[in-house]
Formats: sequence, C-alpha cells, structure tokens
Amino acid sequence: MEIKRSAKKTCYFCEKGKNPSYKNYEELTKFISERGKIIGRRHTGVCAKHQRILAREIKRARQLALMPYVII
Repeated sequence: MEIKRSAKKTCYFCEKGKNPSYKNYEELTKFISERGKIIGRRHTGVCAKHQRILAREIKRARQLALMPYVII
C-alpha cells in the first residue's frame, strides 16, 4: 500500500508578509465556504498562527456586519 502525498501548501499570509484584518473583508471571503463556514487549515494551507488570527478576524467582521454569519 502506497501513501499518496500532495505538495505542501504555503501560507497565504506568510507569503504576503501581512496578517489578516477584519477591515479587508474581501480577502477574508476566500477563507469562507459557500455556506458561510470558516474553512480549515488542511484545505486552505494557512499556517496555525494565521489560522487563529483569521478565525478571530472573520468573527470580528461578522460582528460588525461586514460579513454574513450564514449564506442562504
């Protein structure tokens, strides 16, 4: 049995050299599914540090009504 390994994804925010911000909500929409859920690290390739910041900033943007909680 052979294990198939894919290429390791690089962190979007580490490449750009910046942190996620609630003010840039257009950028945050890349990390939300069609239903409005936050997409996990395995799918997006974001590092653990930036995933924690990303989740906090998405929640902050939702609280300020910049992003929807649920997309119907």
